[in-house]
Amino acid sequence: MIKTDILIIGAGPTGLFTVFEAGLLKLKCHLIDALPQPGGQCSEIYPKKPIYDIPAFPEVLAGDLVDNLMKQIEPFQPGFTLGERAQTIDKQEDGSFIVTTNKGTKHHAPVVAIAGGLGSFEPRKPPIPNIANYEDIGVEYIIRDPELYRDKKVIIAGGGDSALDWSIFLADVASEVTLVHRRNEFRGALDSVEKVQELKNQGRIKLITPAEVVDVLGDTHVNGVTIKQGEDTFNEPCDHFIPLFGLAPKLGPIGDWGLEIEKNAIKVDNSLDYQTNIPGIYAIGDVNTYPGKLKLILCGFHEATLMCQSAYQRIFPDKRYVMKYTTVGGVTGFDGTKKEAPKAVVKAID
Repeated sequence: MIKTDILIIGAGPTGLFTVFEAGLLKLKCHLIDALPQPGGQCSEIYPKKPIYDIPAFPEVLAGDLVDNLMKQIEPFQPGFTLGERAQTIDKQEDGSFIVTTNKGTKHHAPVVAIAGGLGSFEPRKPPIPNIANYEDIGVEYIIRDPELYRDKKVIIAGGGDSALDWSIFLADVASEVTLVHRRNEFRGALDSVEKVQELKNQGRIKLITPAEVVDVLGDTHVNGVTIKQGEDTFNEPCDHFIPLFGLAPKLGPIGDWGLEIEKNAIKVDNSLDYQTNIPGIYAIGDVNTYPGKLKLILCGFHEATLMCQSAYQRIFPDKRYVMKYTTVGGVTGFDGTKKEAPKAVVKAID
C-alpha cells in the first residue's frame, strides 16, 4: 500500500506543478498516470511543439516544459506509479481514500486530486477501410518525433490547428509536405492559415482542397495514398500519411466514481478550491469544468495552487498556515536542500 498526503491522478503539467505547491506546505505527493512517463499530452502527443503562453517563457517546447517542471519538483521527492490507470476508489471511514489501479496497485491518501487533463485519448480515424493495416508502418495519428520525417515525403490530412501547425513545422524537415483538406476553408488560427498560404506560394507546401484521402497504398510500408477531388481520383506518392482529425477524450473509469460530470468533464466549486461533489476529491486542469473555465496550462497551475491550500486545511484542520512568499522564505526540499535569496551584508560604518 502506497501512502501519501495528496494522491494526484495525472502526471501532466498541472499534476506536476501540484507537487511543488504541495511541497511548499510540507505535503507529500504521489502521482498515477497511464502513460509510461510523466508529462501527459506534452510528452506523449507534442513534445517538440512550441508553447507560447507560459508566463516568462516567450517560447518553450512542450517536452522542455515538462523537464523544467520535473527539475522544479525534484526536491520534494514525489512518487510515481506510471503505466497504470486509476481504476477504482473506495472511501474509508475516516474520510480518506484508497485508489486501486488496473494492475492492482493500491494507494491511500486523505486527499485525491484528479489532474487527468482531458482524460485518455483515442485518435479520430478517417473512414478508410484498410488504414489499420498501415498503422506504425507509415500511418501515424500523432507526431511524437519530427525527425522521423526528415527528408521524407509526408501527406497530412485535416483542417484544424494541428494539421496546419504540423504542415508549417514539417516544411523545414520533410522533403515534401502535402496538406489535404475536404474544404477550402480551415478551422485553425488565422496566422497559421496565412502561413500555410505563404508556404504554398513559395512551393514549400502542396495544398489539395477540397479533397479527401480515400485509400492507403503500399506493401510492407506506405508508399502513397489515393485522393478523391471532385469527380477525379488520383494517387499521390508519400512515405508517411498523417491524418490529424483530433483526439477523442474519455474520462475512463473516473467517470464511474460518483462524481458530477458535465460534457465529459468534472464539475467543481470554482469559488473556493476546485473541490468536486465528493469532499476530499478535487479536480484541476483541463479535466474540470465551471462557469468561465479556460482550458489553459496556466489556469491549471492557478487551480493547483488554491487546491493545495484547501488540502492542507483538510489534512490539518487544527493548524493555521501562514503563506510566505518564496522570495522571503525560500524553498526547502524534503531532501534537505535549501534555496533562498542571498542575505544582505550588514556592515557597520566607522
